[in-house]
Amino acid sequence: MLRAGVALADDVGIDGFTMRTLATELGVVPMALYKHVANKQELLDGMVDLVWSEVIEPRAERGWRRAMRERSVSLRDALERHRWAVGLMEAHGRPGPENLRQHNAMMGCLRKSGFSFRTTVHVTSTLDAYVYGFALQQKTLSFETPEESAEAAAATQRDIPPEAAMLYPHLLEVVSELARSGYDYDEEFVVGLDLILDGVDVLRSDWRQEPAD
Repeated sequence: MLRAGVALADDVGIDGFTMRTLATELGVVPMALYKHVANKQELLDGMVDLVWSEVIEPRAERGWRRAMRERSVSLRDALERHRWAVGLMEAHGRPGPENLRQHNAMMGCLRKSGFSFRTTVHVTSTLDAYVYGFALQQKTLSFETPEESAEAAAATQRDIPPEAAMLYPHLLEVVSELARSGYDYDEEFVVGLDLILDGVDVLRSDWRQEPAD
């Protein structure tokens, strides 16, 4: 049932997802679903936990930076496959075992790598905010590929009046470049991620280190 729910949400989005539409998809009456879950929130919690199961678990023995990079890319990939989940990954609800396993692994990887508790919290919060924010931005934009973004930028470029081009030359430069090369989500994501990890690497020596448990 949970996998069917994930597949349905992938197709119709979270706004179109209801217990009734899932029951129709499964070929049962809506009340039959309540033999397995108490309510829609419990169903959504289970669906979100399935999304968490697709994320690579970070392990300290792989090196903290590589582990954090792999985990962040993996989480973003899961959110790209299941865009309805971006607002629910940390929403109030009952966390499932995959959710708990992932968060414990994230904290454990950093602590075992010599990060203090407070620094571990900083790094975890920053990385998650970046991944969720990027996924949310991608969800709201109207293009999917560099080619589509180039077409959109070219159309914008044609519509820019001369007086606007004089007032906003730097914005025009961005539009012109996008019209030529497009916007690649994958490339932009890893560039931003590496900037964050570079900053962590530089700053962590200045943060007080506490012995890892």
